[in-house]
This record gives sequence, C-alpha cells and structure tokens, in this order.
Amino acid sequence: MSNNMFYLNAMLLVCTLLFTLTHINADSDEGSISKIGTSVGHTMNIYYCYSCGYKKVFEDYAGIIQQKYPEISVIGANYDPPGFNMYLSRIIGFGKMLVIMCILSGVNIFAWLNKPQPAWWSWCLENKLYACMMMFFLANMIEGQLISSGAFEISLNNIPLWSKIETGRIPQPSELFQIIDNTLQFSKMDLPKNLFVQS
Repeated sequence: MSNNMFYLNAMLLVCTLLFTLTHINADSDEGSISKIGTSVGHTMNIYYCYSCGYKKVFEDYAGIIQQKYPEISVIGANYDPPGFNMYLSRIIGFGKMLVIMCILSGVNIFAWLNKPQPAWWSWCLENKLYACMMMFFLANMIEGQLISSGAFEISLNNIPLWSKIETGRIPQPSELFQIIDNTLQFSKMDLPKNLFVQS
C-alpha cells in the first residue's frame, strides 16, 4: 500500500508539471500579442478565436491593413471566452493528464476510494494505448468546444469597428476599409476647429 501511495504522489507531481508546462506553452501561443506595424499613429486591436484557426485570418487582415494604412499599428490577441469556460477547460485538461497517468502506471484509483473496480476501468488498464488515446482526444474535443468563441473583434483607437460575435461573419476587406475610412474621417472632424488666431 505504501508503494501505491508513493506512485500516486509521483504521478500527481509529474501530472502537475505536465499540466503547468502545457498551459504555459498554450498561454504563450494563444494569449500572446502579435503586433504588426511600428508607427505611432492609430492602434487597431483584433481579438480573435485562436482555437477556431483565425490566427492566419488575423495575419492576412493585418497585412492588407498595413499596406493600405501604414500609419495604423495592428495588435492581435486571443479572445478569452467569457465566464467559467476557460477555468472549466483547464480543470478538464488537468483531469485528463491525471487519468492518463493513472492508466499508464496501472494504478487502481478505486482501491483508494474503497470502491469496487468497474469494468470500464479494467478495460482501460488492459488496453492502455487505446484508452489513453481516447481520453486524450475526447478531453481535447471538450476543451476546444469550451474555449471556442468564434470571435473576430476589431476596434480602432478603442472604438469598436466590427464584431463577428454579433454579426456572425468576418468583414470583407472592402467593408473594413470603408469603416476604417469613416472612423478616421470622423476622428479628424472631431478635432477643435478654432485653432487659428483671431485678430
């Protein structure tokens, strides 16, 4: 029994390390801010759904915006889903790693709970490779659904220009250019008009 406790503690330590490392890497990929353009003019923020595969779309749009408007710096970042979804996806990720470690080490977790071992857990211990693959892909699918927001939110100088969450689609480049032109024109009209000296 003491050997089992040693293995359990070792597995928990390894699992915690793996979980921490995978989420540090995921955060550095998903939560990283991409900045395109170094000019000090206007700033455009694009928050997109990384798990939806919108990073390439962001890079394409940032490129065409930089070509047409070199004075605009484009900053992109992952759009974190609202509410409890992000935390729940991390809990599922941690649970996935823990269960996979238990399967690979052949530990009967139900013995520690003083419960009879169910048939499905026996199957998992007999078919470790299939069980781990199933657990990995199933948990990843659930995690992906939880953090998938479908977002592609665009703002210029903190003024919202477009929301895919509200409209259900990404704007066409011509639409976006028209909105940017109108916003820039409006910001110029907002400047004080009595800048000249009256005699």
